[in-house]
Amino acid sequence: MKMEVRYANNPEDSKYYTTEQLRKHYLVQNVFEEDEMNFVYSHQDRIIAGGVLPVNKELKLETCDELRADYFLERRELGFINIGGLGEVILDGKTYTIKPKDGMYVGMGTKEVIFKSVDPKNPAKFYVNSCPAHVTYPTYYIDFEKANHVPCGEEKTLNKRVINQYIHPDVCKSCQLAMGMTELAVGSGWNTMPSHTHERRMEVYFYFNLDEDQAVFHMMGTKDETRHIVMHNEELVISPSWSIHSGVGTSNYAFIWGMCGENQTFTDMDHIATKDLK
Repeated sequence: MKMEVRYANNPEDSKYYTTEQLRKHYLVQNVFEEDEMNFVYSHQDRIIAGGVLPVNKELKLETCDELRADYFLERRELGFINIGGLGEVILDGKTYTIKPKDGMYVGMGTKEVIFKSVDPKNPAKFYVNSCPAHVTYPTYYIDFEKANHVPCGEEKTLNKRVINQYIHPDVCKSCQLAMGMTELAVGSGWNTMPSHTHERRMEVYFYFNLDEDQAVFHMMGTKDETRHIVMHNEELVISPSWSIHSGVGTSNYAFIWGMCGENQTFTDMDHIATKDLK
């Protein structure tokens, strides 16, 4: 297992960053690597995000020095969504078959977590988010069809999309983790515009289903001094609570969002009028 640490950054410092510095602090590339777990530990609310790609062997989630725990989920909860082929996850000896686009919430206290692919030629790709927890909630399998599907946006504003809520109070209980997947319609590129912030929780975006010759311009910074990071397929970006949350692609795409912080109220955000952005 690989674990990279990213420290929190002050918005007053971040506005002076060059393109290279913005990418160094907020962008994470090479999320998926064959037969490897690639994670980043962010000091933004201490979220862990990354990819698990078992191809020729099963991959077991181990503890690490950053946690100083006897096992990974001793004081944490975890969620994942499978964006690859058919997979399996073994939790304390119980095997779950994970179909493409299905997800799972794994409660604090689960000691053994093992990821597998059913077919090495079409491996599962588990995108993972984890954050600290103080209460154990039941592990819950989230079939894509049973997630909350919330259509929103319009063709005329180039943001027609469906928000698929997986780890959400209306689907399953969690301590503080929220997680879901947004899919943009063909012809739409903007996500979350008009923009917003939510000071009470941070967010991580993982962009995928993007053609290799296309890009997403992820928007960040304060409303009075915005910045952008150019991203490509299967890359993630750390979005601090003080930053705007928006993005636009050169074609349609999908992204998985994960949040942790003070609350789980999905609509608790501070909207910013487009005309007020600078």
